[in-house]
Amino acid sequence: MLTKIYTSGLNGTDGYIVLCETDVSSGLPCMNIIGQLSPEVREAHDRVRTAIRNQGIALDPAKITINLSPADIKKSGCGYDLPIAVSVLASYGHIKGELFSRFLEDSVFVGELSLSGELLAIKGVLPLALAARERGFRKIFVPRDNELEGAAIEGICCYGIESLRQMTDILNGDLMLPEPARYDIYDYDYPDEKDFSDVCGQEFTKRATAIAAAGRHNILYIGPAGTGKSMIASRIPTIMPRMTREEQLEISKVYSISGLLSREEPLLMSRPFRSPHHTISATALAGGGLVPKPGEISLASGGVLFLDELAEFKSATLEVLRQPMEDKKVVVSRIHSSIEFPADFVLVGATNPCKCGYYPDRERCSCNELQVAAYLSKISKPILDRIDMCVEMNSPKYDELKSSGSGLKSCDIREEVERVREIQLKRLKPYGCLFNSEMDVNLVKEFCCLGKDEDSFLKQIYAGRGMSARGLHKILKVARTIADYENSRDIQKAHLIEAIGYRSLEDKYWKGGQSRIEYKYSSDHTG
Repeated sequence: MLTKIYTSGLNGTDGYIVLCETDVSSGLPCMNIIGQLSPEVREAHDRVRTAIRNQGIALDPAKITINLSPADIKKSGCGYDLPIAVSVLASYGHIKGELFSRFLEDSVFVGELSLSGELLAIKGVLPLALAARERGFRKIFVPRDNELEGAAIEGICCYGIESLRQMTDILNGDLMLPEPARYDIYDYDYPDEKDFSDVCGQEFTKRATAIAAAGRHNILYIGPAGTGKSMIASRIPTIMPRMTREEQLEISKVYSISGLLSREEPLLMSRPFRSPHHTISATALAGGGLVPKPGEISLASGGVLFLDELAEFKSATLEVLRQPMEDKKVVVSRIHSSIEFPADFVLVGATNPCKCGYYPDRERCSCNELQVAAYLSKISKPILDRIDMCVEMNSPKYDELKSSGSGLKSCDIREEVERVREIQLKRLKPYGCLFNSEMDVNLVKEFCCLGKDEDSFLKQIYAGRGMSARGLHKILKVARTIADYENSRDIQKAHLIEAIGYRSLEDKYWKGGQSRIEYKYSSDHTG
């Protein structure tokens, strides 16, 4: 007897529908599963046979052939156990009737079986349920521990099942179909334990950070240890705009396939903050592996990728960032396919200026020029070109440390950031962009127009500094964000000076000598 039921598989961060066909016929007793399978799917026949037996169901010896199609996509994971078991039981006649026939038309089955027949949680239920809904299915049966994750997808009923016996009894009509799982979306409240008001002093750095968050600009903090670089970086998610429902789903899909979603909270409500150690490998950062999985770059998508001690990272590891920072995606290529992971993150870096951390303070720094150059050379020119803003941080004064902070809370800064975001959305959404940092060359020409004096000033700077075209466009994008932050329709000379100041440290630390352009922080600016 031939039985056809539907399940769902993963290809990168996206799900796709898989048809599970099972035929039971006379012949040499065996169970063959075909359809380009990974080792864990090939092993399903042992798990399924044992689980069926331990659920008290006897199968007569027969030739069982199971096909998972489409055959041109490699099937991986243990989520095929449940559909294989259900289709085998249906082919043997243990599941039958009108109710089962109705379920076959609009239901998807996914889940891993233990040897006792209990259903175990699997990774990736969120994209699997999303794929089922998009293909018009109305029900999805998943392990009990995954039910809230499936329920986060609107438009499809998700049912949590505990065992193969329960699934069989429901399909035969011996048990009532339980109520579908419900997941109520709530408004996220930012936690109180990390707030910008905790940061004493560093007003210039806080303003730069707010501008970076408003325009989604990459930023680098450079300065001695203990100046608050990590403290400020860890608070950036608290000033970034709240995520839309679409962003929550897209980001949560990456965490779902990585098995990082909690049973109680199947959707990420806050923006990710990933801070890998400087010993991380290039593969762990970018993603990949025998079965390609997202790396830290993709896990930071929609949020912040914080690389502390940036100059301590291996040069080859840092170079992995170059293409994802431009394309906003990571493509992992294999012989039979290419898998795409998102990489739309804000890069936040922090580094000491030298090995001892005190350069250019010659009273405290013991490094010579060659040692300083060798230390910073790990951060290459192409990486620096992709960093929009660079901020120098000095040790706060004693009186600042005694104070209780600036008084400006994260919620106050976030209001300004969201106001600037609305300005950008109104301007750029028709062109498929959301932030100033995403503007291409044509959009920069259209929305970063300069007056005669401003253009002449920038031309001088461009020629004098030997700037790259990418560097020039970075300055214009940051200046556009500063103008939006100041509620100015046009980019003024003061906005250009501030934007150039955020890139002048490249001359000071990577080209030697003092910065050619000094930006003086005005106490009138608050961030």
